[in-house]
Amino acid sequence: MHERVPTADFHGDRLRLARMLASLSLDELGGMVGVSRQFIHRLENNTNEPTGELRAALAAALEVTPGFFASPVVRPVREDDCHFRRLATAPRTILAQAAARGTLVEALVDALDKRLQLPAVDFPDAVNPTLMEEVEGIAEEARRHWHLGLDAPITSMTRVVENAGAVVVHFDDISDRIDALSIARRRPLIVRSSAKTAAVRLRFDLAHEAGHLVMHQGIITGDKVTEDQAHRFASAFLIPRAAFAKEFPRTRRMLDWTGLFAMKRRWKVSVRAIVRRAFDLGLIDAAQYRTANVHLVKSGQAKAEKYDDVIEPEQPELLHSALSWLADRDLVGLHHMLDDLGVAEPLFARMTGFAVPSLPSNVVRFPAA
Repeated sequence: MHERVPTADFHGDRLRLARMLASLSLDELGGMVGVSRQFIHRLENNTNEPTGELRAALAAALEVTPGFFASPVVRPVREDDCHFRRLATAPRTILAQAAARGTLVEALVDALDKRLQLPAVDFPDAVNPTLMEEVEGIAEEARRHWHLGLDAPITSMTRVVENAGAVVVHFDDISDRIDALSIARRRPLIVRSSAKTAAVRLRFDLAHEAGHLVMHQGIITGDKVTEDQAHRFASAFLIPRAAFAKEFPRTRRMLDWTGLFAMKRRWKVSVRAIVRRAFDLGLIDAAQYRTANVHLVKSGQAKAEKYDDVIEPEQPELLHSALSWLADRDLVGLHHMLDDLGVAEPLFARMTGFAVPSLPSNVVRFPAA
């Protein structure tokens, strides 16, 4: 039996992409539009075609336009393009949903790149390390590359990666089983989890993903080796070893918790991460490291630490600034861009955190050329 060639105006891969974007199963989508899961499956595999009425129902259910299905998916983000945290425990459906979001966000960023001058992509390309000592050097070289110096805290980790050309976004409704992820494409995407509210943890996640983008181009990550390397990169990038050794509060037996929390507030790094870095650099022994972690757990600070609430969370700026600029100067063009993407405004708002202003009542919008 020969596989049916998709018609010129309906492509099943776009239906699957939209379903993944909506985080719906075949059963759930079928129930919403009144057909079986098997029929949705056949639509996605181009062995059936929808009627015009069904196509409109699918578009409404998935918050896309009927025209969304009219062209095939171009350069889809695949799971191998993504550096996932907690890869071993995340179900494949969640990973597929994240890749689908990445595909659409990349299409949006490509559209913005054609209209605006976004920052040039400028991530240093390091050789995949084999030793943690090499990771320390790579992190320090990345700081030098971005003119950050080695002796002072980073004001905004978000601005560091966005100035280097990455786009930082939230995927609020996928799963709290993915801490963070980065997508290595022509313009990198870094995804933050909104499940984490502490600024210090978000900063560490961004530095971790920057480590993947610097060290692991073309390498499938998620295993213990690459995750440990990215963790070490994040620690070394946020507090370089010479500055850390100079400022780490030393006592003979007991840890100086007042000093540790002062260091947290200055460098905007969790005490848990500071204690781990001290152990990695040989400034405390294994017994002190265990004692410190036990103390954090017993004092209720395993997930939320003292002073988390006084360190201001960083907000992504690049995507919102680009969309705001377009909305102020070319609102009709922004609406045309949404039409080209085939995305309805509610879905667009959830993807980007940006509510597109409505056109004035006296503006007549003609189809884009």
